[in-house]
Amino acid sequence: MLYNGSRRKKVLLMSLTGKQKSFLKAKAHDMQPIVQVGKNLVTESVIDTVFKALEARELIKVSVLQNCLAEPKEVANAIAKQAEAQIVQVIGRVIILYKKSTKPANHIITNKIPR
Repeated sequence: MLYNGSRRKKVLLMSLTGKQKSFLKAKAHDMQPIVQVGKNLVTESVIDTVFKALEARELIKVSVLQNCLAEPKEVANAIAKQAEAQIVQVIGRVIILYKKSTKPANHIITNKIPR
């Protein structure tokens, strides 16, 4: 079952333009996935890990393992909704997520995104 609970305040997300998505895809190209989703699907611990990783890095990759029963797009939508992130791309079993950090010191990627 995909995780539906959330303890965090909901925020309004602006959609990314094509130019911004292209920039983020290029930045994520050399990155390794730091979160894996397996047979337990999207649990609260996965959401917390994604939330903390996005706060620190702003851009992450998530890997959907072969034993995961859900489709990668379903997993991406569930994670993005709960972590209040934006899906940059779902390609194969890899998901790229972006979220602007609340800490100005972590705005490494946000400050470089084209307008």
